[in-house]
Amino acid sequence: MDLPIFQIDAFTLKNPSALSGNPAAVVPLNDWLDDRQMQDIAAENNLSETTFFVKQDDDSYHLRWFTPTSEVDLCGHATLATAHVIHQILGDEREQLPMTCQAGNISVSVLRKKSPVRYRLEFPQRAPEAVTGKRLLNKISKILNTDVQELHQSRDLIAVLKDEAAVRDCNPDFAALGDLDCFALAITAPAEHGRIDFVSRFFAPRQGINEDPVTGSSFCSLTPLWAEKLGKTRLQARQISQRGGQLSLDMKGDTVRITGSTYHYMQGVIRIPD
Repeated sequence: MDLPIFQIDAFTLKNPSALSGNPAAVVPLNDWLDDRQMQDIAAENNLSETTFFVKQDDDSYHLRWFTPTSEVDLCGHATLATAHVIHQILGDEREQLPMTCQAGNISVSVLRKKSPVRYRLEFPQRAPEAVTGKRLLNKISKILNTDVQELHQSRDLIAVLKDEAAVRDCNPDFAALGDLDCFALAITAPAEHGRIDFVSRFFAPRQGINEDPVTGSSFCSLTPLWAEKLGKTRLQARQISQRGGQLSLDMKGDTVRITGSTYHYMQGVIRIPD
């Protein structure tokens, strides 16, 4: 069985001098494969996420995302990549692309139809709660090899560090991170430069990803955290992984709007053994 596959970079930097953002594989399907096949394909791709999607009878798209080791309920960068494929490659010219996933109904808006095209995700807000007590905070500080100022919890643990340099220079113990009872750990701090409000990095060794280049779903929690800290609902963020990525963020009620650009890097055909 032959299937089309596309590799799209999502949340690319503005005017990058090199490839940036988070690469996602996107596999359009007419009918679902079994779960084992999809997991095996994602492991073979060895990217942070592979999206599989099927168009529904109501013209919405149902998305499923797989890391190399597990299925996840919500993924931002791979949704942005999927919107690129649906809009720019498959020719769905609607200004809003309706989607469903395990987390519920989501949608992607096409903000610009000319290059560079920008897409806006509307994702559920996941406001984190402060973690009280010093025991876990001290444990995370030891794992990260840097002082943690605050600790918050939503789907992910979120460690607030002193400044951007602390985030950039962080060298965690990934084996110890993988033993933590949480989906992943994000680290974050105020940005050094005025046009960017905050920076972050994202570690998910339990999901088979030591460090994710740009993690759209993490901003469902990082956005309300920094909106409260900075007293504003529109924010600019940068994930300062080795590849780097940039996001525009906007809080609206229980929704976080996450906007970014994409780049069509590669396409081809994958062959599934009989």
